[in-house]
Amino acid sequence: MLLPLQGSLSGCASLSTSPDPLEPLNRRIFGFNQAVDEVILKPLAVTYQELTPEPVNQGITNFFSNLSELSVIANDLLQFKLKQAASDSGRFVINTTLGLLGFLDLATHFGYPKNYEDFGQTLGYWGVGSGPYLVLPLLGPSSIRDTAGRGVDGFFDPRSYVAGNDDVVLRWHVITNGIYAVDQRASLLEIEKVMKTAALDPYTYMRDAYLQRREYLVKDGNVPTQEDEFDELFSDLE
Repeated sequence: MLLPLQGSLSGCASLSTSPDPLEPLNRRIFGFNQAVDEVILKPLAVTYQELTPEPVNQGITNFFSNLSELSVIANDLLQFKLKQAASDSGRFVINTTLGLLGFLDLATHFGYPKNYEDFGQTLGYWGVGSGPYLVLPLLGPSSIRDTAGRGVDGFFDPRSYVAGNDDVVLRWHVITNGIYAVDQRASLLEIEKVMKTAALDPYTYMRDAYLQRREYLVKDGNVPTQEDEFDELFSDLE
């Protein structure tokens, strides 16, 4: 799947050199995910994009982004980013109230930018290595650390606390997760074209893009560029 690649093609400073000891298994799961995507998710995303007016499409994207703010705020606090936590809390309050449950992203216009934090990043912030790259069935690119982080982030998802009988709760999760997946996949249709044009090996391209993006987020953008690495390498010769 392409979904976890959202944002992976920006903010990347250097090529990943992380080992991929699970590559044979990962490639099999990657092939399965691509087959499911081509048969089910991509056609739904194309139809969704064609039929949904852009304001509605953006509003749905904003709504799910707003739901994720509680997890962002929790991980801000776990990383002692108190100023960012205050900003993200203000963002959540503004968009939930004035922004009609997040369908309108008014907070960005008021000077509260969107930040990205999750428990995988929190573990990385405190020095936990990512571990081997891992492709998850249906969910796509991840790592051992980030897979563990997903479970913790689930506790901060408001949808986890919907009350009702089991059938109602299950139906709610299926519907909302389905809409989220299709909406996110639709937003990646253009990126997919770039990837197919640029990549000789889609698996390697997606892996490196994911790992670069995660490193960038864990280090808050403080990732050395190749020029920085060359400067350090030859500094002793000056």
